[in-house]
Amino acid sequence: MQSQIYHITSAILKDKSYVQLMRLDTRNCYYWSDDWSEEFYIELARAGFISTTHGTKDGLVLLPELQYDYAVLDFDKLHLSKKVKKLMHENSYEICINSRFNEVLERFSNQHKYNWLKAEYAELLKNLHASNDETRNFKIVSFELVCQKSGELIAGEVGYIIGKTYTSLSGFSSREKKYANYGTLQLVLLANYLKNNDFEFWNLGHPHMEYKQRLGCVTHSRLEFLTRWDKAVQ
Repeated sequence: MQSQIYHITSAILKDKSYVQLMRLDTRNCYYWSDDWSEEFYIELARAGFISTTHGTKDGLVLLPELQYDYAVLDFDKLHLSKKVKKLMHENSYEICINSRFNEVLERFSNQHKYNWLKAEYAELLKNLHASNDETRNFKIVSFELVCQKSGELIAGEVGYIIGKTYTSLSGFSSREKKYANYGTLQLVLLANYLKNNDFEFWNLGHPHMEYKQRLGCVTHSRLEFLTRWDKAVQ
């Protein structure tokens, strides 16, 4: 991690020349803030930051990251494995949107013992989800993969839509043996949904996880990504 993490505010984000300097600064990617307002979170997201959290001796702070590189999925590059194709033909599932938002958050927290989804952040996401205002050009959403027979939630994720982009925050998938590869199935079905609804691309954040490469993601440098991002979020 960088040696010093700088404070970021709404006023800084409104200074376009300063933001451009931040984008060009390859020594830094993390910043911190104690502003938990919905408006500030949306401003960060629009500027290309992906926010998590960090615990300090003075309490939890927001940790916005302007990543050095990003995993981007262009839908014509989506890869379907034989196992996922087989599951798609079985058609034993249902894909839902915003039907079990709180449960997805809870399952993510339970599955990942050490995670950034602490109380303040979870509350912020719930409030943003409850107040999804069309005029904001920002929407928090959850995607759920549900077993048709039992109604069990098999896999899901939470992210946000800005313009014609979708950004993943995080998710979970069942570790039961009978649901092997269903996590990948959920990702493929989500990609198909985004493609069918004319999204430009899917931002999956950090590119270093192998499953993103298997899905068909390409790594963009910060400036490559932000050039595309700025056009697509309008």
